[in-house]
Amino acid sequence: MNARVLIALFLVAVFALGATVLAAGGDDDSGELARAGSRFEGARMPQGVRAPDFELRNQDGEAISMRDFRGKPVIVTFLYTTCENTCPLQAQTIRGALDQLGHDVPAIAIAVDPPSDTPERARAFLVEQRATGRLDFVLGSRAELRRLWRGFAIRPQSVTQEHQARITLVDPRGYQRVGYPGSQATPERLAHDLRLLENGSAS
Repeated sequence: MNARVLIALFLVAVFALGATVLAAGGDDDSGELARAGSRFEGARMPQGVRAPDFELRNQDGEAISMRDFRGKPVIVTFLYTTCENTCPLQAQTIRGALDQLGHDVPAIAIAVDPPSDTPERARAFLVEQRATGRLDFVLGSRAELRRLWRGFAIRPQSVTQEHQARITLVDPRGYQRVGYPGSQATPERLAHDLRLLENGSAS
């Protein structure tokens, strides 16, 4: 058979297969999720990963639980109270994102250095970062917090290793949706993705 004919038949087959895949995706909710996810400024998390639930105490001794936030997007970060570099930057990024958004949404910092992360140190950290009332520390023992670190795939602070600096957005249904490793988070990017989650564009 002529080589040109073979090439033409191959191209027709490829285009037909592509059209079939696109048509199937158009009727599938996962296709809609993929299109919505592509609008996120941060990195889209694997689909279907639920944020680990917990019931612990914050810096003021008040009970705090992931269930309390259902129906709203949640900002989750991982800090320790004696940190002098990445942690203050993370807290300021979150504060700036809430300013950009124009209203507050739940924002929690899961402690990564117990027992050094005490309520007193957590309150002092929040005062210094001017984040009191806008960011809550989730405090507990190493055993209590370990499940949260694993659920968010975070390495805690240790004598030999710095903890992983990351911000994760949890959607109103309780699923991890967007992640910002290291210094990739900015107030503008966070605010943009929070608006998508609030408006249901990615539900």
